[in-house]
Amino acid sequence: MSLLVVGSVAFDAIETPFGKTDKIIGGAATYISLSSSYFNSQVNLVAVVGGDFPKSDIALLEKHGVNTEGLQIKEDEKSFFWSGKYHNDMNSRDTLVTELNVLGTFDPIIPESYQDCEYLMLGNLAPSVQKTVIERLKKRPKLIVMDTMNFWMEIALADLLETIKLVDVLCLNDEEARQLTGEYSLKKAAKKILTMGPSTVIIKKGEHGALLFNHNEAFYAPALPLEEVFDPTGAGDTFAGGFIGYMASKNETSYDSMKNAIIYGSAMASFCVEKFGVERIVDLKNAELEARVQQFINLVQFEISLV
Repeated sequence: MSLLVVGSVAFDAIETPFGKTDKIIGGAATYISLSSSYFNSQVNLVAVVGGDFPKSDIALLEKHGVNTEGLQIKEDEKSFFWSGKYHNDMNSRDTLVTELNVLGTFDPIIPESYQDCEYLMLGNLAPSVQKTVIERLKKRPKLIVMDTMNFWMEIALADLLETIKLVDVLCLNDEEARQLTGEYSLKKAAKKILTMGPSTVIIKKGEHGALLFNHNEAFYAPALPLEEVFDPTGAGDTFAGGFIGYMASKNETSYDSMKNAIIYGSAMASFCVEKFGVERIVDLKNAELEARVQQFINLVQFEISLV
Protein backbone atom coordinates (compact mmCIF):
# COMPACT_ATOMS: atom_id res chain seq x y z
CA MET A 1 0.00 0.00 0.00
CA SER A 2 1.06 3.59 -0.57
CA LEU A 3 3.57 4.83 2.01
CA LEU A 4 4.60 8.46 2.51
CA VAL A 5 7.98 9.16 4.14
CA VAL A 6 8.82 12.68 5.28
CA GLY A 7 12.19 13.61 6.76
CA SER A 8 15.72 14.71 6.01
CA VAL A 9 17.85 13.73 3.05
CA ALA A 10 21.31 14.94 3.85
CA PHE A 11 25.06 14.58 4.07
CA ASP A 12 26.81 12.89 6.98
CA ALA A 13 30.48 12.65 7.87
CA ILE A 14 31.13 9.93 10.42
CA GLU A 15 34.05 8.83 12.55
CA THR A 16 34.03 5.61 14.57
CA PRO A 17 36.76 3.41 16.06
CA PHE A 18 36.67 1.53 12.73
CA GLY A 19 37.46 4.51 10.53
CA LYS A 20 35.95 7.69 9.12
CA THR A 21 34.12 8.91 6.04
CA ASP A 22 34.00 12.09 4.02
CA LYS A 23 30.53 13.41 3.17
CA ILE A 24 28.19 10.52 2.41
CA ILE A 25 24.44 10.30 1.86
CA GLY A 26 22.48 10.30 5.12
CA GLY A 27 19.37 11.72 6.71
CA ALA A 28 16.40 10.07 8.40
CA ALA A 29 14.22 9.89 5.28
CA THR A 30 17.05 8.31 3.30
CA TYR A 31 17.42 5.40 5.72
CA ILE A 32 13.66 5.04 6.20
CA SER A 33 12.92 5.03 2.47
CA LEU A 34 15.65 2.55 1.56
CA SER A 35 14.70 0.23 4.40
CA SER A 36 10.97 0.33 3.72
CA SER A 37 11.53 -0.28 0.00
CA TYR A 38 12.33 -3.94 0.74
CA PHE A 39 8.76 -4.48 1.89
CA ASN A 40 6.65 -1.99 0.00
CA SER A 41 6.82 -0.97 -3.66
CA GLN A 42 5.02 2.35 -3.23
CA VAL A 43 7.37 4.57 -1.20
CA ASN A 44 6.78 8.29 -1.74
CA LEU A 45 9.38 10.73 -0.41
CA VAL A 46 8.98 14.32 0.76
CA ALA A 47 12.24 16.06 1.67
CA VAL A 48 14.53 18.91 0.62
CA VAL A 49 18.14 19.08 -0.57
CA GLY A 50 20.43 21.74 -1.98
CA GLY A 51 21.97 22.05 -5.40
CA ASP A 52 25.08 20.36 -4.02
CA PHE A 53 23.29 17.03 -3.58
CA PRO A 54 24.54 14.49 -6.16
CA LYS A 55 22.11 13.30 -8.80
CA SER A 56 23.68 9.86 -8.37
CA ASP A 57 22.37 9.68 -4.81
CA ILE A 58 18.87 10.62 -5.98
CA ALA A 59 19.20 7.90 -8.61
CA LEU A 60 20.11 5.45 -5.84
CA LEU A 61 16.81 6.15 -4.10
CA GLU A 62 14.91 5.82 -7.36
CA LYS A 63 16.66 2.53 -8.13
CA HIS A 64 15.09 1.21 -4.93
CA GLY A 65 11.66 2.25 -6.14
CA VAL A 66 11.46 5.46 -4.09
CA ASN A 67 9.29 8.11 -5.77
CA THR A 68 11.23 11.41 -5.57
CA GLU A 69 8.53 13.68 -7.01
CA GLY A 70 8.27 15.28 -3.56
CA LEU A 71 12.03 15.85 -3.19
CA GLN A 72 12.57 19.60 -3.39
CA ILE A 73 15.92 20.74 -4.84
CA LYS A 74 17.01 24.24 -3.84
CA GLU A 75 19.66 24.83 -6.49
CA ASP A 76 21.26 27.88 -4.89
CA GLU A 77 21.41 26.46 -1.36
CA LYS A 78 23.28 23.72 0.49
CA SER A 79 21.98 20.42 1.84
CA PHE A 80 21.69 19.62 5.54
CA PHE A 81 25.02 18.38 6.92
CA TRP A 82 25.83 16.54 10.14
CA SER A 83 29.19 15.29 11.36
CA GLY A 84 29.77 13.15 14.44
CA LYS A 85 32.40 11.08 16.21
CA TYR A 86 31.51 7.92 18.12
CA HIS A 87 33.20 6.87 21.34
CA ASN A 88 34.72 3.41 21.79
CA ASP A 89 31.51 1.98 23.28
CA MET A 90 29.62 3.06 20.10
CA ASN A 91 26.65 4.05 22.28
CA SER A 92 27.69 7.68 22.72
CA ARG A 93 28.92 10.25 20.28
CA ASP A 94 29.94 13.87 19.94
CA THR A 95 28.29 16.06 17.34
CA LEU A 96 31.05 17.96 15.59
CA VAL A 97 29.09 19.93 12.99
CA THR A 98 25.40 20.62 12.36
CA GLU A 99 24.50 22.81 9.39
CA LEU A 100 20.74 23.04 8.85
CA ASN A 101 21.03 24.85 5.50
CA VAL A 102 17.89 24.03 3.42
CA LEU A 103 16.32 22.11 6.31
CA GLY A 104 16.08 25.31 8.36
CA THR A 105 13.28 26.64 6.13
CA PHE A 106 11.80 23.32 4.97
CA ASP A 107 8.16 23.63 3.89
CA PRO A 108 6.85 20.11 3.19
CA ILE A 109 4.90 20.26 -0.06
CA ILE A 110 2.76 17.16 -0.63
CA PRO A 111 2.35 16.36 -4.35
CA GLU A 112 -1.19 15.60 -5.44
CA SER A 113 -0.09 12.09 -6.45
CA TYR A 114 0.85 11.41 -2.81
CA GLN A 115 -2.54 12.36 -1.38
CA ASP A 116 -3.83 8.78 -1.42
CA CYS A 117 -1.15 7.57 1.01
CA GLU A 118 -2.48 5.08 3.54
CA TYR A 119 0.64 4.89 5.72
CA LEU A 120 2.69 7.86 6.91
CA MET A 121 6.15 7.81 8.47
CA LEU A 122 7.24 11.12 9.97
CA GLY A 123 11.02 11.05 10.32
CA ASN A 124 12.75 13.18 12.91
CA LEU A 125 11.99 16.82 12.07
CA ALA A 126 10.73 19.89 13.87
CA PRO A 127 7.34 18.86 15.33
CA SER A 128 5.70 21.89 13.69
CA VAL A 129 6.79 20.55 10.28
CA GLN A 130 5.50 17.07 11.15
CA LYS A 131 2.16 18.58 12.16
CA THR A 132 2.00 20.53 8.89
CA VAL A 133 2.38 17.30 6.91
CA ILE A 134 -0.57 15.69 8.72
CA GLU A 135 -2.71 18.79 8.19
CA ARG A 136 -1.89 18.93 4.47
CA LEU A 137 -3.15 15.42 3.79
CA LYS A 138 -6.72 15.46 2.54
CA LYS A 139 -7.45 12.06 4.07
CA ARG A 140 -6.03 10.69 7.29
CA PRO A 141 -3.78 7.66 6.66
CA LYS A 142 -4.61 4.31 8.27
CA LEU A 143 -1.43 4.52 10.34
CA ILE A 144 0.75 7.49 11.29
CA VAL A 145 4.12 6.73 12.87
CA MET A 146 6.23 9.56 14.26
CA ASP A 147 9.88 9.63 15.30
CA THR A 148 11.32 12.39 17.47
CA MET A 149 14.33 13.22 19.63
CA ASN A 150 15.37 14.97 22.85
CA PHE A 151 16.38 18.16 20.99
CA TRP A 152 12.73 18.95 20.26
CA MET A 153 11.79 18.22 23.89
CA GLU A 154 14.24 20.89 24.93
CA ILE A 155 13.36 23.68 22.45
CA ALA A 156 9.84 22.91 21.15
CA LEU A 157 8.04 20.87 23.81
CA ALA A 158 4.65 22.55 23.31
CA ASP A 159 4.73 21.90 19.55
CA LEU A 160 5.88 18.34 20.17
CA LEU A 161 3.01 17.59 22.53
CA GLU A 162 0.51 19.02 20.04
CA THR A 163 1.87 16.81 17.25
CA ILE A 164 2.01 13.68 19.41
CA LYS A 165 -1.76 14.01 19.89
CA LEU A 166 -2.24 13.44 16.15
CA VAL A 167 -0.28 10.21 15.62
CA ASP A 168 -0.96 6.52 16.14
CA VAL A 169 2.56 5.33 16.98
CA LEU A 170 5.33 7.31 18.68
CA CYS A 171 8.85 5.98 18.19
CA LEU A 172 11.68 7.19 20.44
CA ASN A 173 14.64 5.81 22.36
CA ASP A 174 14.79 4.99 26.06
CA GLU A 175 16.59 8.19 27.05
CA GLU A 176 14.03 10.28 25.16
CA ALA A 177 11.08 8.39 26.70
CA ARG A 178 12.43 9.13 30.16
CA GLN A 179 13.02 12.80 29.34
CA LEU A 180 9.56 13.25 27.83
CA THR A 181 7.73 11.69 30.77
CA GLY A 182 10.01 12.16 33.76
CA GLU A 183 9.66 8.43 34.46
CA TYR A 184 12.71 6.17 34.74
CA SER A 185 10.72 2.95 34.40
CA LEU A 186 10.12 2.45 30.68
CA LYS A 187 6.81 0.74 31.38
CA LYS A 188 5.63 3.78 33.34
CA ALA A 189 7.02 6.07 30.64
CA ALA A 190 5.09 4.19 27.96
CA LYS A 191 1.87 4.38 29.99
CA LYS A 192 2.28 8.13 30.31
CA ILE A 193 2.96 8.56 26.58
CA LEU A 194 -0.18 6.56 25.79
CA THR A 195 -2.20 9.23 27.62
CA MET A 196 -0.75 11.87 25.28
CA GLY A 197 -2.56 10.56 22.19
CA PRO A 198 -0.81 7.62 20.52
CA SER A 199 -2.33 4.15 20.79
CA THR A 200 1.09 2.50 20.53
CA VAL A 201 4.61 3.35 21.69
CA ILE A 202 7.91 1.95 20.44
CA ILE A 203 10.89 2.48 22.73
CA LYS A 204 14.23 1.73 21.07
CA LYS A 205 17.05 0.47 23.27
CA GLY A 206 19.86 0.31 20.72
CA GLU A 207 21.98 -2.81 21.17
CA HIS A 208 19.41 -4.06 23.71
CA GLY A 209 16.49 -4.27 21.30
CA ALA A 210 13.10 -2.53 21.28
CA LEU A 211 9.91 -2.47 23.33
CA LEU A 212 6.38 -2.23 21.92
CA PHE A 213 3.53 -1.05 24.16
CA ASN A 214 -0.17 -0.49 23.73
CA HIS A 215 -2.80 0.04 26.44
CA ASN A 216 -3.03 -3.66 27.23
CA GLU A 217 0.16 -5.43 26.17
CA ALA A 218 3.93 -5.20 26.00
CA PHE A 219 6.28 -6.95 23.58
CA TYR A 220 10.07 -7.13 23.58
CA ALA A 221 12.21 -7.67 20.48
CA PRO A 222 15.89 -8.38 21.13
CA ALA A 223 18.76 -6.95 19.14
CA LEU A 224 20.89 -9.47 17.30
CA PRO A 225 24.29 -9.92 18.98
CA LEU A 226 26.85 -8.75 16.42
CA GLU A 227 30.60 -9.23 16.57
CA GLU A 228 31.27 -5.76 15.21
CA VAL A 229 29.28 -2.55 14.84
CA PHE A 230 30.89 -0.23 12.31
CA ASP A 231 28.41 2.66 12.27
CA PRO A 232 25.17 2.97 14.27
CA THR A 233 24.22 6.34 12.74
CA GLY A 234 21.15 5.33 10.75
CA ALA A 235 20.13 2.25 12.72
CA GLY A 236 17.07 3.82 14.37
CA ASP A 237 15.74 5.20 11.09
CA THR A 238 16.44 1.91 9.30
CA PHE A 239 14.49 0.17 12.07
CA ALA A 240 11.59 2.59 11.57
CA GLY A 241 11.68 2.03 7.81
CA GLY A 242 11.51 -1.72 8.23
CA PHE A 243 8.64 -1.34 10.68
CA ILE A 244 6.46 0.96 8.58
CA GLY A 245 7.39 -0.80 5.33
CA TYR A 246 6.26 -4.14 6.71
CA MET A 247 3.01 -2.66 8.05
CA ALA A 248 2.23 -1.04 4.70
CA SER A 249 3.04 -4.25 2.80
CA LYS A 250 0.56 -6.21 4.90
CA ASN A 251 -2.00 -3.38 4.87
CA GLU A 252 -2.61 -4.26 8.48
CA THR A 253 -2.56 -2.12 11.63
CA SER A 254 -3.10 -4.74 14.32
CA TYR A 255 -0.84 -5.16 17.34
CA ASP A 256 0.13 -8.67 16.19
CA SER A 257 1.32 -7.27 12.86
CA MET A 258 3.32 -4.66 14.75
CA LYS A 259 5.12 -7.45 16.62
CA ASN A 260 6.23 -8.92 13.31
CA ALA A 261 7.12 -5.47 12.01
CA ILE A 262 9.35 -4.85 15.05
CA ILE A 263 11.33 -8.00 14.20
CA TYR A 264 11.71 -7.04 10.54
CA GLY A 265 12.71 -3.51 11.54
CA SER A 266 15.30 -4.92 13.94
CA ALA A 267 16.64 -7.18 11.19
CA MET A 268 17.07 -4.23 8.84
CA ALA A 269 18.82 -2.21 11.55
CA SER A 270 21.22 -5.10 12.18
CA PHE A 271 22.35 -4.87 8.56
CA CYS A 272 22.68 -1.09 8.69
CA VAL A 273 25.31 -1.05 11.44
CA GLU A 274 27.60 -3.49 9.63
CA LYS A 275 29.03 -0.81 7.30
CA PHE A 276 29.20 2.97 7.06
CA GLY A 277 26.13 4.93 6.01
CA VAL A 278 23.61 3.18 3.77
CA GLU A 279 26.18 0.88 2.14
CA ARG A 280 24.89 -2.31 3.76
CA ILE A 281 21.19 -1.64 3.17
CA VAL A 282 21.63 -1.04 -0.55
CA ASP A 283 20.91 -4.02 -2.81
CA LEU A 284 20.15 -6.48 -0.04
CA LYS A 285 18.96 -9.87 -1.25
CA ASN A 286 15.64 -11.25 0.00
CA ALA A 287 17.42 -14.42 1.05
CA GLU A 288 19.74 -12.37 3.27
CA LEU A 289 16.83 -10.66 4.94
CA GLU A 290 14.88 -13.86 5.54
CA ALA A 291 17.97 -15.56 6.96
CA ARG A 292 18.51 -12.63 9.31
CA VAL A 293 14.89 -12.73 10.48
CA GLN A 294 15.30 -16.46 11.15
CA GLN A 295 18.29 -15.61 13.36
CA PHE A 296 15.99 -13.40 15.43
CA ILE A 297 13.44 -16.20 15.67
CA ASN A 298 16.10 -18.65 16.77
CA LEU A 299 17.33 -16.17 19.36
CA VAL A 300 14.07 -16.16 21.31
CA GLN A 301 12.36 -19.43 20.39
CA PHE A 302 12.40 -22.08 23.08
CA GLU A 303 10.26 -24.72 24.71
CA ILE A 304 9.87 -25.01 28.44
CA SER A 305 7.86 -27.25 30.74
CA LEU A 306 6.12 -25.37 33.48
CA VAL A 307 6.69 -26.90 36.94
